[in-house]
Amino acid sequence: MKYILAHDHGTSGSKAAIVSIYGEVIDWEFQACKLYLFENGGAEQDPEEWWNAIMTTSKKLIDKQIVPAEDIVAVCCSSQWSGTVPVDKDGNHLMNAIIWMDTRGAPYIKKMLGGFPEISGYKITNILKWVGPTGGAPGLSGKDPIGHILYIKNDLPEIYNKTYKFLECKDYLNLKFTGKFAASYDSIVLHWLTDNRDLQNIHYHDGLIKKTKIDREKLPELKRSIDILGTIKKDIADELGLNNDVKVVMGSPDVQAATIGSGAVGNYEGHIYIGTSSWIICHVPAKKTDIFNNIASIPSAIPDKYFAVTEQETAGACLAFLRDNILYHKDELLIEEKVPDVFKIFDKIVEKVPPGSNKLIFTPWLYGERTPIEDHNIRGNLINISLKTTRADMIRAIFEGVAFNSRWVLNTIENFVLKKFKDGRRLDPLNIIGGGGNSNIWCQIFADVFNRTIRQVKDPIQANARGAAFIASVGLGYITFEDIPKYIQYTNIYKPNPENRAIYDELYSEYIKFYYRNKKMYKRLNQ
Repeated sequence: MKYILAHDHGTSGSKAAIVSIYGEVIDWEFQACKLYLFENGGAEQDPEEWWNAIMTTSKKLIDKQIVPAEDIVAVCCSSQWSGTVPVDKDGNHLMNAIIWMDTRGAPYIKKMLGGFPEISGYKITNILKWVGPTGGAPGLSGKDPIGHILYIKNDLPEIYNKTYKFLECKDYLNLKFTGKFAASYDSIVLHWLTDNRDLQNIHYHDGLIKKTKIDREKLPELKRSIDILGTIKKDIADELGLNNDVKVVMGSPDVQAATIGSGAVGNYEGHIYIGTSSWIICHVPAKKTDIFNNIASIPSAIPDKYFAVTEQETAGACLAFLRDNILYHKDELLIEEKVPDVFKIFDKIVEKVPPGSNKLIFTPWLYGERTPIEDHNIRGNLINISLKTTRADMIRAIFEGVAFNSRWVLNTIENFVLKKFKDGRRLDPLNIIGGGGNSNIWCQIFADVFNRTIRQVKDPIQANARGAAFIASVGLGYITFEDIPKYIQYTNIYKPNPENRAIYDELYSEYIKFYYRNKKMYKRLNQ
């Protein structure tokens, strides 16, 4: 048996896992990383902390000797997507990484793409220039890497001038492992500077680069996710106790890797991921775009496929907010104490509350929203509170509110698939992965709110690492992508309860109406 050292590097921290070439996660280690948020919309992390977490977790894992070190044949990274690390020619980062939550580039994106006549905030001639080649366009929120780069160019020109390459988070980690500068076709997508019309010939689009006024030479070379970037650097191999011939496979961002790790790799096979953020994805056979609902099909980690992707800004983050900002806020603790595993406690509480949370509705817009509406101004709410409302009602309402927003997303992606692809269909069943997939009651809530069958993938929190390992395994020739579904196991299958259909349809309808009735107020308050 051969193994992959797979890295699942997210916003909250980095996980190292030893995974077999057939997707079995043998063991893993995790180390948290700090997030730095600023009043001007900035969101950053320190790449040095990333690399420290990568090395520390890798060494702890390998030192356990759970598998022979000589049987680890490759390293493959999955990482948070839509981040930007400026590096010099020696591979040194020049500042903190700007991550997917950062909005400081918004003014430059709006200036570049706005104008009259407009559609969804874009000047029509501008959006047409972008959608044709790329399948989408830079988000007006400024959260895409091109927004980060324009922010650096305009506000931090000394950093811009010193930059040799702008790298995505995953591609920065690959640079640290190999000393080579490169991006994968799927990691570069959110720069919105590649022509993706032919999956066999994805390349930079010179016209779009000229439109952004950034320097073409600051963008990295492009490769497939399954390509071998090189062998691990000798000093890194020696420090970790690995052979010097261990391969580093390009890998994919978290969204694409999780898609592979969910087992939903065929056309029109969907999955839902519930982590800090959330998304619903399915593979499709062609490139299409819906600019009204901020959805497009873009290159997958599978070299011959596109996938339609929708992202919900905050999902599990809403429960973390409840834990950290309300129930266990550090300023309220009278003594030093360890915060318990409240997520399991939440599950037990939620199980005792009737579906519909006694008609309490939560909107999970704690950091704005991306899909199906891109609106950075909206915020979270608990709607219909009364003196009879209990803490338990509030907790269940958060679970359900995330599911309501996800239903909004699901309806959008299904509509996109059905309208754009003649052989499209309802996404049913849906595989569920991510930390939220560990919650049995949340899985049932999703089944009831969606009116879909939910399949709980075994070890759902390991989907990213499993996906990275599968990508490496395909790249090294051990398996094919078509083999993957037979290696996926399910813990439970959740069917929708027809008794809950009426209450969830009623609350979902009010949820949607609430947004449209109040969006102007949020714009006044938060613009």
